[in-house]
Amino acid sequence: MTYSKHFLIVRNNRLRTRIREFYERESSTGILLMLVTVAALILKNSALASAYNAFLHTPVEIRFGALQIAKPLLLWINDGLMAVFFLLVGLEVKREMLRGSLSSWSQAALPVIAAIGGMSVPALIYFGFNYSDPLSLHGWAIPTATDIAFALGILSLVGKKVPSSLKIFLLALAIIDDLGAIIIIALFYTADLSLVSIAVAAVALLALLALNRAGVVRRAAYILLGIVLWVSVLKSGVHATLAGVALAFMIPLDARVERSERTLSESIEHDLHPWVSFMILPLFAFVNAGIDLRGLSLGQMLTPVPLGIMLGLFIGKQTGVFLFSWVAIRLKLASLPAGSSWTQLYGIALMTGIGFTMSFFIDSLAFTDQMAYDSADKLAILLGSLLSGVAGYLVLIKARSCQLP
Repeated sequence: MTYSKHFLIVRNNRLRTRIREFYERESSTGILLMLVTVAALILKNSALASAYNAFLHTPVEIRFGALQIAKPLLLWINDGLMAVFFLLVGLEVKREMLRGSLSSWSQAALPVIAAIGGMSVPALIYFGFNYSDPLSLHGWAIPTATDIAFALGILSLVGKKVPSSLKIFLLALAIIDDLGAIIIIALFYTADLSLVSIAVAAVALLALLALNRAGVVRRAAYILLGIVLWVSVLKSGVHATLAGVALAFMIPLDARVERSERTLSESIEHDLHPWVSFMILPLFAFVNAGIDLRGLSLGQMLTPVPLGIMLGLFIGKQTGVFLFSWVAIRLKLASLPAGSSWTQLYGIALMTGIGFTMSFFIDSLAFTDQMAYDSADKLAILLGSLLSGVAGYLVLIKARSCQLP
């Protein structure tokens, strides 16, 4: 073997090792989301803005007989790929509720109470700024969400001095946040309903339930019925992403796949994680985080909608999570996560203000293009999430340094 061939083999092996290490690192998704967000902002505010806009509005059409679905690429990502994300969320919620950190009240008490505070206080802050404007009130749920990928990514940067109990607390709280977001979308962001499409969706759900009860573990059966469910929900006026959650709750959690140690639910969840983390969420961030900053002024950022979002995320989330947690622990309804301090709990409360992808998603439902606030609403999400992430990181670093010998 020549020296040059040996050098190439060694270099390729090192590259594969680095890619695998990045893939396995908890902070990788957060880093990737930051990179694509910066890329979207650069494209939107440069000479390439027209190309970026053309990419978002690329028409994509699927036709099957009389059935036609024609949407710009942006909506295929927001309505289609995000349904896959919510399928994964649904699988995680189901697993945690039946087997994990939400399976008993003693385990679930603190994250459930904290999540209630983390959703209600930001909504009240937003309402306080926008109660007089019915159109602006559509955005009340924007600051109630937590981006679990970003939050866990930043938490992993703090190091191993943060107790694992706090990570479990943050994960459980974010899962409850996601469940709350699902309920909010179903109740408050639903258009005019089509009874025929709802009937088709109900039949698809009954068929999925029959497969579950029969112990069927073939993915293809659930995928085919899941597609029927998604199309019917899309056409019904209910937001299409809810089809992903409904499908998740119909996939068996106990039935094992042949020649596998995992159940069907566990297997699908395991296989979806890399696709969601490294394709769907970054792509969603790329198409939604492109904010035109050139026309924005400080005056626009100080109007009720962006103020309600920013302060809801940065002030409301930390206040709601920490205050409700403190009350629950003082009243002995729950206990402080094992091995953690009040300072560390406050750092975690700060991190729940990282709304990012979930806040962007709810923003896209709350405000149409005609109701957009000159991108001030989206910039407020970025700023509120950034402040929460940086402050949470600094507090946890400070708490860690105080614990060092």
